[in-house]
Amino acid sequence: MMEWTDRHCRYFHRLLTRRARLYTEMVTTGALIHGPRVRLLAFDQTEHPVALQLGGSEPQDLAQCARMGEEAGYDEINLNIGCPSTRVQKGAFGACLMREPELVGDCVAAMRAAVRIPVTVKCRIGVDDQEPEQSLFGFVDAVARAGCDTFIVHARKALLKGLSPKDNRDVPPLNYDLVYRLKRERPHLTIVINGGVTDLVEARQHIVHVDGAMMGRAAYQSPWLLADTDRQLFGEMSAVRSRHDAIQTYMPYVARELAKGAPLNAMTKHLLGLFNGLPGARAFRRHLSENATKPGAGLDVVRSALAFVVEDNAERAAA
Repeated sequence: MMEWTDRHCRYFHRLLTRRARLYTEMVTTGALIHGPRVRLLAFDQTEHPVALQLGGSEPQDLAQCARMGEEAGYDEINLNIGCPSTRVQKGAFGACLMREPELVGDCVAAMRAAVRIPVTVKCRIGVDDQEPEQSLFGFVDAVARAGCDTFIVHARKALLKGLSPKDNRDVPPLNYDLVYRLKRERPHLTIVINGGVTDLVEARQHIVHVDGAMMGRAAYQSPWLLADTDRQLFGEMSAVRSRHDAIQTYMPYVARELAKGAPLNAMTKHLLGLFNGLPGARAFRRHLSENATKPGAGLDVVRSALAFVVEDNAERAAA
């Protein structure tokens, strides 16, 4: 979710659900240590619970960055061992570390020694020619010995040779049963399933077998599905009544960020999929895309975009 789940996105998603845990886009240790640390770690206090996701492979660098995350106020540090991008592979971290479970264990141990908040790992079931039943269980066992008790498992292999990062999200077949089996055979661990989860019905089916379900692109591309999370998964009232209400609640934040110099499209790009499936959704997207990037664009652009979409009254009442 690099360049997607930034702080503006997370603020908006938190308006839709009070209970779902939010994750940052992956931040590399090099960027945090040598780059604009304050900007990269920035988040709004309303985002809690929120986890900082790190990418790296040097234990002491990861420990240093985990400490930064804790000091910034994050609730969890998550080490990404699932990203298959070429850029990540060249940095010797991400999914290629599935081949080095002992090194990942050293990374986890160093981070756990540096912070008091939970340290978790997001991984694949294997890479390239690895046999998933061996690679997943061996990886999890090695990293668990280092003190990690929570694993978010993308139920696909990553094929680092021959597939693009985009294809690695869709082409390798999903093996949910293997992740279910991991939970059955390692009941003391918290296992969260990831990969191909497109709606809350699927999420509920998964959590019969595991401890949680993570949604990535589905939640970003159709964010309104998050609005029913609190009711369906936690038995609580929904955070907002309608999509229009969600945007109206978002507007004061947008105004504050505009006053600080942020461009409008930095906030509105996360709204583009909000009305998916409703009449006027295409016009809403087009209006924001064409006008939010213009110099001096402000809240009027959002208000005029809303005029293209009218929600069904029954849906509004049920939300």
